[in-house]
Amino acid sequence: MKQQLFSVLILLISVGCHGQNDEKFNLDFENHKEGNALADDWFQWGNHKLSIDTLAYSGTKSGRVSSLESGNFGSIAYKIPAKYEGKSIKLEGYMKTKDVQNGFAGLLMRIDGRGSSLAFDNMQNQNITGTNDWKKYTITLNYPEGAEMIYVAGILVGSGEAWYDDFTVTIDGKNVQTLKKVKRKPAKAQLDKEFDSGSLIELSDVSPKEIENLELLGRVWGFLKYHHPEIAKGNYNWDYELFRFLPKYIQTKSDVERDKLLINWITTLGDLKKCSKCKPTSEDAVIRPDHKWIEDQDHQLKEKLLDVYNNRSQGKHYYIGMAPSVGNPNFKNEEAYYLMPFPDDGYRLLSLYRFWNMIHYFFPYKHLTDKDWNAVLGEYIPLFLNAKDELQYEFATIQLIGDVQDTHANIWEGAGKINKWKGLNYPPVHVRFIENQLVVTDFFNEEHRGKVGLEIGDIITKINDIPVNQIVKERAKYYPASNHPTMLRDISADLLRSNYDEIEIHVESDNTTAKTQLLKLYPKDSLDTYRWYRRDHRKSFKMLDNNIGYVTLQTIKNEDIPIIKEQFKDTKGIIMDIRNYPSTFVPFALGTYFVSSLTPFVKFTNGNVDNPGEFTFGKELKIPSKGDTYKGKLVVLVNELTQSQAEYTSMAFRAGDNTIIIGSTTAGADGNVSTIFLPGGMRTMISGIGVYYPNGKETQRVGIVPDIEVKPTIEGIRKGKDELMEKAIEIITKD
Repeated sequence: MKQQLFSVLILLISVGCHGQNDEKFNLDFENHKEGNALADDWFQWGNHKLSIDTLAYSGTKSGRVSSLESGNFGSIAYKIPAKYEGKSIKLEGYMKTKDVQNGFAGLLMRIDGRGSSLAFDNMQNQNITGTNDWKKYTITLNYPEGAEMIYVAGILVGSGEAWYDDFTVTIDGKNVQTLKKVKRKPAKAQLDKEFDSGSLIELSDVSPKEIENLELLGRVWGFLKYHHPEIAKGNYNWDYELFRFLPKYIQTKSDVERDKLLINWITTLGDLKKCSKCKPTSEDAVIRPDHKWIEDQDHQLKEKLLDVYNNRSQGKHYYIGMAPSVGNPNFKNEEAYYLMPFPDDGYRLLSLYRFWNMIHYFFPYKHLTDKDWNAVLGEYIPLFLNAKDELQYEFATIQLIGDVQDTHANIWEGAGKINKWKGLNYPPVHVRFIENQLVVTDFFNEEHRGKVGLEIGDIITKINDIPVNQIVKERAKYYPASNHPTMLRDISADLLRSNYDEIEIHVESDNTTAKTQLLKLYPKDSLDTYRWYRRDHRKSFKMLDNNIGYVTLQTIKNEDIPIIKEQFKDTKGIIMDIRNYPSTFVPFALGTYFVSSLTPFVKFTNGNVDNPGEFTFGKELKIPSKGDTYKGKLVVLVNELTQSQAEYTSMAFRAGDNTIIIGSTTAGADGNVSTIFLPGGMRTMISGIGVYYPNGKETQRVGIVPDIEVKPTIEGIRKGKDELMEKAIEIITKD
């Protein structure tokens, strides 16, 4: 949902917004001309109804968002030019809700720069629903370099109403209403507009030798991008320098001529000053820079490249930084080129070069991919250059992303043709792979139960007369994932989609009968679809029989934690359900309840802007004890739906004194994410830091390995059982 909203916001902003008073920002909604639907300078995102209301937290006016039957979401938004400097930005505001269902309400803040979003939060993870009186909420983000526009908003997803009032924006604790604006001198790279309309490069039917040359160019281009001091200063638009260099390069007739051209190119970038701060790669590095390809070059080119390395940029860099406190890479000043849905040959090659080098130098898990990353660049050059249309370009890109084998990495924005290829019509049922079979597990809408010829537990073996396992095998390359169970999780949601109104399916039922039938499909907005699990808006905790406490992190709130500790302190055991994404960050707030002493549970690797390709361990993180340690058993439930923050939280609970984790392989994608923009308006991400257990054991791709493996069975699905819950209760009650 968050990714879909993000895409819509990008589109709406591109249409244009109102201007506003440079002297005072109307963040309290009080400036409102009679007859206007909205307060001065506030504008609309989405399609819910917006208005100014007299039901205010303070003053006489507030912003109101009311759901429309046809609307997915709506936001009342405001923009502030980001003419300030700082490290942290905070949005505070008051919100009141009424009957919010099938979604959430929240504040929203987004920071844009150079046509891309640099930071974003819409409070979706806090899962605010129902009816709530006025309450203050806060969003805090790192204030990114290159910020050009700050957007703040109140957002309502689903049905209901929400009111917003008294927004305040502060940077490093100072109110933007009083901050002095900073006049920034644009970098030379920002002033270069020569290829805004296209690269003017034509490359097709490239020969094996041309592919070899283009592979070398991609390596040199990326190496210079992240090492040469003049590029680090922002003195070159490095995308456009590629387009200037390519015409001559592709005409070279020999390796000698090719290498000479590369050497001259490097020379034109400017003299290199002796680097006194450049340090050798740490002896303790977990991953070391891979410069074998440099060593393989002829003497003169090799020496020229090593000279750049030995006198490389240090400190602030125009194209790359590390996020404060966390240390995941921040890929800065990367244009998404939204107005080129099908980029030309040069831009498609740029897309490949950009992504490959980002992974080569700044992906903490490059060593875990099945393919040798060094072999990937040459493999994909013809695939990108030979893409004949937008769909083929998207296919090439998602296959490349898939080779990273990171569930965080997908095309989260800008894959419109792939989405249409998957099918715009959806089935009325939810399906999952259970015991390696595609099984019906739920009906999206109750009115379809008993009317579509399917029952819970039915197995779908063929779709349009093609075996399901064959379809999975053919399509798997378009579903990036850290491991096989997670790929099956993601592909299952799309297997029954089609651009036709119905499909033919072969079904096996519990009575061992088999049949072939037509399954009617529906537009997505006519179904209450969900992708992984149905959102549950009920309270996050409850008492079960046999004196057992149950907690789901799907809906947990900070205010629930002290109540859970008090109500469950004398229980025989607690079941912690993390087959979901936590709505609140709880590793420390709740994790302290299960340890009796200061306990390490995780450590991270971080990259190095000063020595790209180097990754070293930081200090391990520890969970402190608060002295009120829980005495019973803690049983944690995980499966392929447990991803990212959910996996990190599982690691925190595993550190507990008496914890047992049951279930199956988790998504295997942990660590703070870093956003990557690619030509054609595509947005992807990678896991930006390496996450390890204190003993150095990896979690990426492996996931959180359960102490006891328990998987749902088809028989259990048919009988309505939750077999993981049953096993958890058995573990707690035995003895």
